[in-house]
Amino acid sequence: MPYLATTAADRVAMLAAVGASDCDALFASIPARLRTSQPLALPQPLAELDLHRHLLELARQNRGAELLCFAGGGAYDHAIPAAVDALVARGELLTAYTPYQPEISQGSLAITFEFQTLIARLTGLPVANAGMYDGASALAEACLMALRTSHRNRVVVEASLHPDWLAVARTYLAGSGAEIVVAPGDAAVAALDETVACLVVQTPDFLGRARDLTGWGAAAHAAGSLLLTACDPLALALLKPPADWGADIAVGECQPLGLPLAFGGPYLGYLAATTELVRQMPGRLVGRTVDCHRNPGYVLTLQAREQHIRRARATSNICSNQALMAARATIHTALLGPAGLARVAAACAEGGARLRTALLAIDGVEAVGEPPHFREFAVRLPVAAEEFVATLAKRGLLAGVPLARWDADRPNDLLVAVTEKRSEAELAAYVAAARAACTELGR
Repeated sequence: MPYLATTAADRVAMLAAVGASDCDALFASIPARLRTSQPLALPQPLAELDLHRHLLELARQNRGAELLCFAGGGAYDHAIPAAVDALVARGELLTAYTPYQPEISQGSLAITFEFQTLIARLTGLPVANAGMYDGASALAEACLMALRTSHRNRVVVEASLHPDWLAVARTYLAGSGAEIVVAPGDAAVAALDETVACLVVQTPDFLGRARDLTGWGAAAHAAGSLLLTACDPLALALLKPPADWGADIAVGECQPLGLPLAFGGPYLGYLAATTELVRQMPGRLVGRTVDCHRNPGYVLTLQAREQHIRRARATSNICSNQALMAARATIHTALLGPAGLARVAAACAEGGARLRTALLAIDGVEAVGEPPHFREFAVRLPVAAEEFVATLAKRGLLAGVPLARWDADRPNDLLVAVTEKRSEAELAAYVAAARAACTELGR
């Protein structure tokens, strides 16, 4: 939408309409101590050419754009076909309002339905919603969903869940009176009892390890709990789907499906579940039907609009979703197809395995966790990870994410990610730079 500034005459008319003589009168209800008495200290406006030059200078300060990216931890440098940007900009997929009026929203509703379908196929679960803000909020909403369904008051989280996702879940559940219990591995299963609404586990986990969840679904169900799995959708092109583990709810982050890194967002969460839970699903659900002429059409279904605006009584307070991001993910996945998606996932897993093996051959570098891994892995360096990352940045490499960001007791641990974009030459350059940095910093 274009921005149209108001004229002096417009402002006079607007003030007259509300019965205010001037702007001071309009804001008179705001206490004087809260109002500024002088103009804001803003710089003078720039001409278009000068503004463009200034923005370029600011952009050049972002060194990350120049570095080969081996960082992960929840956001990954994947290839995005040029067609994604071209197709998602089509008018049929753009709307200034949420799709409550299907007669003017068929394009966005249709592609949202396709998004739901691809998530259902990847997870093996029968129902997926129209998308969530991101993977972390999807997880938190799924926990609330399990609490509502079970009428229980505890959530057990396996300790290898992404720590930022755990923090978001704690925030969401803080006002519900529910307790979150964090336990590692089999201890999480052992913590199940008649008070636990759901068991939460991530695979691949925060350190990239693909988990064998055989028996976890049966154990959760034996205790009357739900199994909630957090799964990377790209990894599901290779790995067993959540439904095969007995998952009742699956959530994840769709950033790897055609969404740029974009300084951390906007991203896109998914949430899929069994049919029995469909009435408790947050967000929106698009269904396919036919009109009076038997032509296919798409509408929001199984939820009243008021469901999202009843505050404490609402199923969720997710009143919008990342519809444009869902369109990107759908187009990206359709362009790749099942075989292409599997090839990308395999390239990530194989590249990560090769780099991990090469790094472990460097004197003093130790493994953190056992394979198999998907796309990322952790290593323990013989030097501080922060210094290692700073040193490799000087060589044009974004080396990874130091785990001390979340755990101060892990100063030498580094999380490294490899996507399909990284060539053999780039992997070799990383290994050479890592070896040199370990020698230089270890002196």
